[in-house]
Amino acid sequence: MLSYQHAYHAGNLADVHKHAVLAWCLDYLTRKPKPITYIETHAGRGLYDLSGAEARKTGEAAKGITLASAWFAPDHPYARALAQVQDTHGATAYPGSPLIAQNLLRATDRLHLAELHPQEHAALKQVVRAPNTRVYLEDGFALIQSLCPPDPRRGLVLIDPSWEIKTDYTTVPKAMAQVARKWNVGAMILWYPLLNDAPHAPMLRTLQDHFPDGLRHEVTFPPARDGHRMTGSGLFIVNPPWGLDEALKTLSAQFAKLAA
Repeated sequence: MLSYQHAYHAGNLADVHKHAVLAWCLDYLTRKPKPITYIETHAGRGLYDLSGAEARKTGEAAKGITLASAWFAPDHPYARALAQVQDTHGATAYPGSPLIAQNLLRATDRLHLAELHPQEHAALKQVVRAPNTRVYLEDGFALIQSLCPPDPRRGLVLIDPSWEIKTDYTTVPKAMAQVARKWNVGAMILWYPLLNDAPHAPMLRTLQDHFPDGLRHEVTFPPARDGHRMTGSGLFIVNPPWGLDEALKTLSAQFAKLAA
């Protein structure tokens, strides 16, 4: 359960998909002066070095953000977050979702970040220190149940497991349904990998039963290396912000070029 290390995968095309959409949603939510709550169930360490041995070993970042950074105009919230992190931590730094959120949110917003891996948790605490941010050495699914409904009530949950625990495919729909009952105005973004054997398919059928208005967005891309099982990235979004459909069409067009 605690073996997953995202440093090997940081900045890959799945990260580009997930983080570009997350950044857009957070930017939209912060256009109003009212504060929001941001909750993350599987936060990771928050900051990665794309020149490190882990990233170089897999080559996923080289085929990910290194190529895809040109897709985003400088004023896109994802590009803004990347630039801010690189200005602070160096040109090869890549932010995980906690650091993207912290760079886009305001001092009046509240961030709750769960990470169960002791080393990743310790690293995260060093990266995201701020008065409005709490980092928990806790199971993320338990955390969202204990926090919801949060204060402030406007906000977003990112659910981003490693999917190394096979029961996550049944745990996730139950957890999301419970959150929705407690916090019906909250947005939820679930990320899942597209794998050759499609283990996500039954989960999505359950989610679509629970959330018939949920927004599903998937992109495909060439495997990062021979034998790599992940051939795409998926998002299932509950209570999506207005206008997200159009932003997703633009993102889909960029990913489509990879297969051209």
